Amino acid sequence: MMGAAGLGLAARTAGAATSAELPAFDAAKPHVYWEAVRALYPLAPDLKYFNTGGLGPAAAPVLARTEEITRRLQANVEHGHDQMGGARTTLARFLGADPAEISFVRNATEGNSIVATGLKLGAGDEVIFESHAHPGGWYPWAQQQRLRGVVVKTFEPDSKDPAGNITRIRALCTARTRVVQVSHVTAPTGIVMPVDEIARFCRERGIWCHLDGAQSAGMIPFSLRTIGCDSFATSGHKWMGGPLETGVLYVRKDRQHEVAPVHVGSYSGELDEATGELAIANDALRYEYGTRTPAAPLGLAAAAELQERIGRDRVFAHGRALVKHFVARLAPIPGVEVLSPLDGPLAGSMVTFRTSIMPHDVLFKRLFYSHGFRCRPVSEQKLNAVRVSMHVFNTPAECDALAETAADILRRA
Repeated sequence: MMGAAGLGLAARTAGAATSAELPAFDAAKPHVYWEAVRALYPLAPDLKYFNTGGLGPAAAPVLARTEEITRRLQANVEHGHDQMGGARTTLARFLGADPAEISFVRNATEGNSIVATGLKLGAGDEVIFESHAHPGGWYPWAQQQRLRGVVVKTFEPDSKDPAGNITRIRALCTARTRVVQVSHVTAPTGIVMPVDEIARFCRERGIWCHLDGAQSAGMIPFSLRTIGCDSFATSGHKWMGGPLETGVLYVRKDRQHEVAPVHVGSYSGELDEATGELAIANDALRYEYGTRTPAAPLGLAAAAELQERIGRDRVFAHGRALVKHFVARLAPIPGVEVLSPLDGPLAGSMVTFRTSIMPHDVLFKRLFYSHGFRCRPVSEQKLNAVRVSMHVFNTPAECDALAETAADILRRA
């Protein structure tokens, strides 16, 4: 694991900043601190990046750590699997779990698929999730519907009242309901779902609770122990700022026997050569198999450590402040409608808006290709909107420029 000195060396090696040492945070001059954070990200100078919800950039220390491990292992022709234990401990701490509950996967989609495929469900068993689920959360269950006859039910997420989501889930539950899955933060409009209450609802009824955390890890602070869900999957390449093809699957230790690993190989367990019987690993390693590079999970661990140094509450507060700043600049623009929650427990660091003046895909293309603002078009559920993600490297000045540019584009439409 990299401490402060290692982060500083990594940043110098990557050349994005002379040092990864961050100044003390001064509430009277927050811009000084956030400019130092921004300097760690080797973004193209002409790119104004607002799509962390799709793909988050990695900071220079993370890139340097990943490259250093890759080069060292290649030089010595080693796989380095023994180095992954420290990364597992770091990610367990970051997510509020035990290392034995953490397995490294390629992304949230793979984690969601392991749970959907591994649970013992049959024809007529019901799975409930919200209609705003990302394909990486929806398709694994659609596949189980196709192959095993699982019944899929969806509900429209309530963006106004946390309790409304419980009510909508309850209305769909029957004696055949086996799983409730929700996006911890919904991808289309950034609703922070009331996962603590949903997990409690599921526990009381013996229903498996799975969270698609692709949008939450790295955006909001939380502890999986506190939430009390049965499983959770996230991608490292979004809000955490980890390398591509990194992710984490969490399955509660006392329930891992209920999620059978479909793909197995070396590291998944031990084979008794005398009997030919395979004993699956008694921890989350059961979901890992075969040769892989430790550079990716160790790079993800470096990303988690950087966020911990900044402070996870501070990360979220910064994102929320930028959302409010941006929405205030959007407000005077005629014909603009904001679809995301802006205050209270449902509000996150993403804001989705649309306008009756121009199709969303046209506005997205003009913002990006003509002005360098990379947002994300939202066509899901026919929302026809544009999503803006706010993270540690974004600034109020960028938010002002984005709102002014959008206003100018719409004014000329």
